[in-house]
Amino acid sequence: MKFFKFSLLAFLPALVLGQNLTSLLSNTPQLSSLNALLSNYPSVIKTFSNLTNVTILAPSNQALGNYTSNSSTALSVLSSTNQTISDLLTYHILQGKFYASNFSATPKFLPTYLNDSSLSNVTGGQVVEGIVLKNKTYIFSGLLANSSVTQANLNFTGGVVHIIDKVLTIPANISYSAAVTNLTSVAGALNAGNDTNTVDQLHNVTMFAPINSAFQAIGSAVRNLSTKALNNILDYHIVNGTIAYSTDLCNGTRLNALNNETLSIRVQNGSIFVNSAKIVIPDLLVANGVVHIVDNVLNPNNTLATPIPTASSQKVAFQSASAASSIPFTSGITVTPTAFGTGAGFGSMVTTCSPSRQASSKHAPATTSTHSTTSAKTTH
Repeated sequence: MKFFKFSLLAFLPALVLGQNLTSLLSNTPQLSSLNALLSNYPSVIKTFSNLTNVTILAPSNQALGNYTSNSSTALSVLSSTNQTISDLLTYHILQGKFYASNFSATPKFLPTYLNDSSLSNVTGGQVVEGIVLKNKTYIFSGLLANSSVTQANLNFTGGVVHIIDKVLTIPANISYSAAVTNLTSVAGALNAGNDTNTVDQLHNVTMFAPINSAFQAIGSAVRNLSTKALNNILDYHIVNGTIAYSTDLCNGTRLNALNNETLSIRVQNGSIFVNSAKIVIPDLLVANGVVHIVDNVLNPNNTLATPIPTASSQKVAFQSASAASSIPFTSGITVTPTAFGTGAGFGSMVTTCSPSRQASSKHAPATTSTHSTTSAKTTH
């Protein structure tokens, strides 16, 4: 279970200063369902109550009601991804105190208390993304799900609570996330290369995942690839050892891909490009890092490919390739149903490099490792 996305309604610290978390939950009618849920997990509420300097994204009664009314779907997702109620709850707790005024149009990627190694293969705790869009604060979680803050700045002795309108979604592994978000060519290519488990188990990953039509556009180039050649292409889309969110992708950043080739980041005309591929949906949070969805398949034999920023679409990086009549690698791959009520968001707004990160991110090399087998957001 993963939930919480919130909207920014107030900038004044609200309610009673000095009350503990148990009192706050008991005194807030909108959180009576959460209070009842926690009463079934005394060890969890004890842990929550002892925390200090935290922000809790608390699902409203309606949010929990929507989630539990579809309990069969929710429990199926929990079971299939080895999640527990405790994991879900800890994903709603941020490390640090963040009032509504701390959020802005520049995304913040904030670590949570979810550190279960089977679900969060990232250093420092799995994150959520907080951003203000159209004067409303949203929290993006796994599978591009968004929650909005409906009431902000409820103080308790250990920190602050924001009430959100949907339960957060715990980020899943790359292969599951690809299937859910219709990146079925990526999911199928990983299967075809016997690469799924290896990629899902990497630590601190950034992946640039091509949309289905990008694979279809180079159908002739991938039709009869050997496993080694396919893995070389896939590895060129993956950076291992460095999580680069959209705010880290500054103009001039160079990243070392898993196959030890270089990826070049360019920021032009308000868009982010990796080589000649444009990021069309950034910051899909996954269990072991982040995925940026791109409109072109990267070619490890054409590392100098550059974009044409003014073009409506980019030329394929495989120069002699022709399009296929169907989407490659999708045979046998089905789109996995997502948990109810998470408000998945897709869109075309990409937030570019944060100015404060320009100096530290530029030309920053990524850690690489040997591979064993060779904002854009719309809110709902």
